[in-house]
Amino acid sequence: MSGAMLVGYSSSSSSSSSGSSPPASGDEGGSPAAQGGAPPAESPAALPGASITAPRLPIPDSVLSMFRDQEEKETVVDDRSKHGGRVRTFSHERGNWATHIYVPYEPQEDFLDLLELLLVHAHMHVASLTAMAEFHISLSQSVVLRYHWINPFVQSLKEHLSSFHRFVCRADQVKIYTNETKTRTFIGLEVSSGHSQVLELVSEVDRVMEEFSLAPFYKNPSFHLSLAWCVGNLSEKLEGRCLQELQEIVDKFEDSTYLLRIHVTEVRCKSGKKVFSFPLQ
Repeated sequence: MSGAMLVGYSSSSSSSSSGSSPPASGDEGGSPAAQGGAPPAESPAALPGASITAPRLPIPDSVLSMFRDQEEKETVVDDRSKHGGRVRTFSHERGNWATHIYVPYEPQEDFLDLLELLLVHAHMHVASLTAMAEFHISLSQSVVLRYHWINPFVQSLKEHLSSFHRFVCRADQVKIYTNETKTRTFIGLEVSSGHSQVLELVSEVDRVMEEFSLAPFYKNPSFHLSLAWCVGNLSEKLEGRCLQELQEIVDKFEDSTYLLRIHVTEVRCKSGKKVFSFPLQ
């Protein structure tokens, strides 16, 4: 997977300790009176009402850097031109890790040929459609994890998914989707068989979400493999006649029944740029 580090998850990895704020340094090198001797008569401390405060020593950078991952906020300018005009569903904040759980799909060459045919036809209706860079079936919404939650979250996922066996589902029904904020439109292939097994996976993922007070998956979900996307709500241009013609292309494509079978052999959790893999039995 491009831009992400895949981690085969077999045990908890150590997490960075966030710690608490460092205590303020105490005054160093106090007055002679503090060391058990009387100050000389001519010293300022010997004058009535006078006192000496020694300068505080600077805290070393190596110590300060230990606490930089605390709940500080980082101001980030959201440059949409760097990610195709997409709008963030939540603001970027230092220490927050966008997290998503899904079933990966590694496309074969024939699948990419089918995708190219679909895009050529869909571009006659919406020219701004772009093929997905990678393919998967989502098992969760995108949620936010604090850095120190990642290891316990991943460990809990491992425990909840450990008893699941591999299975096969098929995604061959063309559907048009929009995200919740209606800022993006997708062409996808809906799962037509194996829906109940995918739903069981989501049920376990939702239990983990509940442990961490995070949002569960959507009610009555339409599991699907997203193929292409564009900015904005352009569903009306893609539904109706366009959708019917796209479905005809899928149905007539050689060996499409076999080609669109998805072997579910693992679940992945992507948090930031880290990807954890959970092989099924």
